[in-house]
Amino acid sequence: MSSILRVQNLTKSYQSGNRTLTVLDNVSFDLQAGDTFSIVGPSGSGKTTLLGLCAGLDRASSGSVYLNNVQLDNLTEDQRAQVRNQYVGFIFQNFQLMPTLTALENVMVPMELRGEKGVSKRALELLDRVGLAARQHHYPMQLSGGEQQRVSLARAFSNQPKILFADEPTGNLDTETSEKVVNLIFELNREKGTTLVLVTHDLELAAKTGRIIRIKGGSVVSDTITADRVETSSR
Repeated sequence: MSSILRVQNLTKSYQSGNRTLTVLDNVSFDLQAGDTFSIVGPSGSGKTTLLGLCAGLDRASSGSVYLNNVQLDNLTEDQRAQVRNQYVGFIFQNFQLMPTLTALENVMVPMELRGEKGVSKRALELLDRVGLAARQHHYPMQLSGGEQQRVSLARAFSNQPKILFADEPTGNLDTETSEKVVNLIFELNREKGTTLVLVTHDLELAAKTGRIIRIKGGSVVSDTITADRVETSSR
């Protein structure tokens, strides 16, 4: 099985006056299609920075990212956006729905940007899959946090992504709603064969994935295969 995501010696640094601030330091890992994977660590450890680099939202200072065998490092922003539009789905902690669009329209947007046909029907099918067909004409402000996250989940799967990046997907949800959203994420992951990459503070959520890397101070300090409970330390 070929790799869907390869991260090689990834480093991200910023210049702050006369100081160099290293946010990520020589991070490497390899994911296969269909894997479920969590990135955990304390605030400021570099988790979200790593997620952004993996998705091509930012450029590394050194190292390489290969997404579906496409090397992102030397692509222009437009080229990286095209790769994301073709292969990637996103779920964010703050939902990032367009407030002036209905739930249905929010799900339709990525498909319309790709010039697809029959997008309304497919968007409604996705909303139905997450239990929100009856709320299709509601705007984000008319929806609860859990409903908004389910709309964002439907939107994330609208391009049938090969890989789904989720940044604290339950961070703004109560416990009961979080459980429903998490169940949906993993159900869709299994149904579609989509690789799942989670950034989370929730260790119970992380434990649901097949593999966990822990980051501290920008470095990987452990890499755990949860199914076999085999842990290897990088230090």
